[in-house]
Amino acid sequence: MDPVLVFALIGLLGIGSQWLAWRFQLPAIVLMLAAGLIAGPALGILDPKATFGDLFKPIVAVAVAVILFEGGLTLNFRSLRDAGPAVMRLVVVGAPLGWIASTLAVHFGAGLSWETSLVFGGIMIVTGPTVIAPLLRQARLAARPASILKWESIVNDPIGALAAVLAYELIVALNTTTTFAQAAWHFGSGLAVASVLGYVGGAAIAWAFARGKVPEYMKVPVLFGSVLLIYAASDYVLHESGLLAVTVMGIYLANAHLPSLTEIRRFKEHATVILVSGVFVLLAASLTMADFANLSWRTVFFVLSVVLLARPLTVFIALIGTGLPFREKLMVAWIGPRGIVLVAVSGLFGTQLAELGIEDGQGLTAISFALVAGTVILHGFSMAPLAKLLGLTSANTPGLLIVGGSRWATNLAAVLEKAEVPVLIADRNWFRLRTARSSGIDVFHGEILSEVAEHTLDLNKFGLILAATDNDAYNALIGTDLGPEFGRNQVFQVGRHDEMEGKTALPVTLGGRPFGPGTSYSDLSEAVTQGASFRLTRLTEAYDLSDYRAQHPDAIIFGHLGDGGLTLLGDAVPDTLPEGTRLLVLSHKSDRGEGAAESVA
Repeated sequence: MDPVLVFALIGLLGIGSQWLAWRFQLPAIVLMLAAGLIAGPALGILDPKATFGDLFKPIVAVAVAVILFEGGLTLNFRSLRDAGPAVMRLVVVGAPLGWIASTLAVHFGAGLSWETSLVFGGIMIVTGPTVIAPLLRQARLAARPASILKWESIVNDPIGALAAVLAYELIVALNTTTTFAQAAWHFGSGLAVASVLGYVGGAAIAWAFARGKVPEYMKVPVLFGSVLLIYAASDYVLHESGLLAVTVMGIYLANAHLPSLTEIRRFKEHATVILVSGVFVLLAASLTMADFANLSWRTVFFVLSVVLLARPLTVFIALIGTGLPFREKLMVAWIGPRGIVLVAVSGLFGTQLAELGIEDGQGLTAISFALVAGTVILHGFSMAPLAKLLGLTSANTPGLLIVGGSRWATNLAAVLEKAEVPVLIADRNWFRLRTARSSGIDVFHGEILSEVAEHTLDLNKFGLILAATDNDAYNALIGTDLGPEFGRNQVFQVGRHDEMEGKTALPVTLGGRPFGPGTSYSDLSEAVTQGASFRLTRLTEAYDLSDYRAQHPDAIIFGHLGDGGLTLLGDAVPDTLPEGTRLLVLSHKSDRGEGAAESVA
């Protein structure tokens, strides 16, 4: 098959699987695995090794280098200090213990050599941040165990990759030299070359970006090119040291406190999604029937030993003395799905181990797929029931996070809270929160976009965001920043004052969806001052949406509450809504209808 067509097909399968996973709320990794296996060994449509030949390994290596660099960008030491003692213990104590336990599980469970087990055990430290996040959203896990699992996966992502790289460098040193002294020299020089080049590359980028030596529109391309340059240069100076160099470079930049790092990281995340999807499908399609024939009962035993022994022992030992309740420790100990990074890195190292003469290294790709599929299925289907059984679930109804402590926002929050919808009002001004505090509504005093908010707030129970301050630019910033995390369809902002100002208005591509018909902050404040208030009105068989509209032509419909929870509306209101739905409207107290009105003054 034509290589260009193969690239297109791999992109279609990878990104298409990601989209289907989002559309139907399924684990993306399972769909990508199925797509690769069907297109590859099942139907024979894709045969990447035959198509790309000698380029197959470099393609995977460069993609893995970018993935590891992006992983290094997440390792902010200040964030690690703020993550809490439980996460610190899982990183400082749990990562080495997990490496040892996983190595033993691979060697005695799967029957692989010590060399292969040591490399694979290192990358098994990674618990799959791309898998954990959607599982936490679906299970609606309570704040503390959800935070522990999230931060463990984020911090251990580069640490696990780093462990695998170090293990591989050690094995290369031992297998390419004749004496221990030579091996030690080779290993030490590899660490030194990679560390120096990674440090120099990161320092050069930080210096150039901080001093304006690179224009904003070129920062991402320059960074991307620098990653490839450092990887290639390190590999040229000392073979196979490039992956370590780009990981060090990423870690340096993560702690350089660059103002533009957020935008850079977001682009790298997007690039990583594309690369990870492509590599995952590429590796899955490159499997053969012989690879599956090599899987046996020992593979099942290996997966079970990881899930039932290695992971629980690591977590329980690491969390000794943290004061966490047993049920929370049990939850963290059970949940440890492996993700795409494990497959990508092990697929590359498996090929390289085989080239060193360690034959069972070639089987790493198949066994890594088995581990990913096993853990994702086991943990994906059991997480929500176990959380419910242990009493560790967050609110059942996805809540609303309101940014801005105005009088009308407090009124809105009070109405929703009465309907048992979780609500939180956040504001940087303590004085503006006084009405919400006196009403008993949950508040957050501080910057909602800060790391403190990210670390301390239980954002899992909020499915909707409303940017409701009197500053259009700040509302747009909230919508733009939180849109990728919550989904742009779930982020709203009050109508902009500058929408009619032509060229001076903010671009429509920034910010969230309009709240209702785009009513501005000042219009909402004026309406509440004149006696209007938010209320919930229940629709019945005898009093439907058309009846309500006919009786209340001036009322503004902002959303509705039904079996699916709270739904906020933009400027388009459905023609009909089911019986029993409660309309969220802004109307005056004098407005009375036949529906059951529930309001809070």
